[in-house]
Amino acid sequence: MAGSTFGTHFRITTWGESHGTGIGVVVDGCPAGLPLCESDIQYFLDRRKPGQSRYTTPRKEGDKVKILSGVFEGKTTGTPISLAVFNENQRSRDYGDIATCYRPGHADFTFDAKYGFRDYRGGGRSSGRETIGRVAGGAIAVKLLNQLGISFLTYARSIGPVTIQTTAQDLLAASVTENRISFAKIQEQLQENPVCMPDTDSAQKAQEYLEECMKRTDSAGGVVECIITGVPAGIGEPVFDKLDANLAKAIFSIGAVKGFEIGDGFLAASSNGSQNNDGFTTKDGHTIPATNHAGGILGGISSGAPLIFRTAFKPTPSIAATQHTVNQAGEEISISIHGRHDPIIVPRAVVVVECMAALTLLDLLLVHTGSQVDFLENFVKTFLR
Repeated sequence: MAGSTFGTHFRITTWGESHGTGIGVVVDGCPAGLPLCESDIQYFLDRRKPGQSRYTTPRKEGDKVKILSGVFEGKTTGTPISLAVFNENQRSRDYGDIATCYRPGHADFTFDAKYGFRDYRGGGRSSGRETIGRVAGGAIAVKLLNQLGISFLTYARSIGPVTIQTTAQDLLAASVTENRISFAKIQEQLQENPVCMPDTDSAQKAQEYLEECMKRTDSAGGVVECIITGVPAGIGEPVFDKLDANLAKAIFSIGAVKGFEIGDGFLAASSNGSQNNDGFTTKDGHTIPATNHAGGILGGISSGAPLIFRTAFKPTPSIAATQHTVNQAGEEISISIHGRHDPIIVPRAVVVVECMAALTLLDLLLVHTGSQVDFLENFVKTFLR
């Protein structure tokens, strides 16, 4: 199966299935000398693991990560980093009734059409559990970017019809202390509610909406928003490897994603140039955009303004309500999907979005180091002479 590797300079290859022995990732291209331990990665895995609220699957998995290679005496060695999470609570029997039919909204039919085979136990590589490898690898990328002064704030912007009243610009303004941005206080608030919303009133309304969905044996979708600060101008390529294009590919590779927009996004289509264009100004001797309708990217290259993008997730396709489908023999049937499923994907997907963004940004940042002769000369003068 192709397509399990992402990135060029900082590259991850994920492996494993939902109901197999385990899931993991091999990370290539991480520089030597980065302080790294299992708890650094575990923090991110804990943000996506199941069973943390009534709005997530009750599957009980500790999702404990093991570093198998690439770290010595608490620091990366520059060699491939292999990470593994072993499955502990598979219940493959829950999927026996759907072994020969195609679940609506799932990849059952398309997987079968491509390979002539599918792992019906939770979807195999098509399962949301595949994202463990992405998050484990992305945790390393986030840590390295944090060390370079780049910070992430990712949260649920909307769940069903409930949208937070706070804008990304409001959150940025609230995070400025002593001319510096810190998202720590907002991160604490996000962990206090099970829907990952930075707005207490909206979080309560979203939970009430989810309760209604669950009573109807139905599910809900939503939107995740990500803000990245500290990104210098100049990251990204002007043609095929545009920063926004690579971000879009990374985010769309997450299961259940149905939409992506950056900056004003689709609103820009109904705007005018006089409204949508970002003028420039100077601050502390640096040229910066005066506004940020573009979401921090112009011509595929970072502008120095915060990166702001949104991701739309469809409702969880596994629902107990009766649905119409066909089986592998082509017979029309009705099914009701039981077992352990999230009534909404969004709260657990927040960290997946963040990690895929970090992997994309770090990869292009490493490409950037070779974009000017001056960068190479400074490197040689500093380290090799």
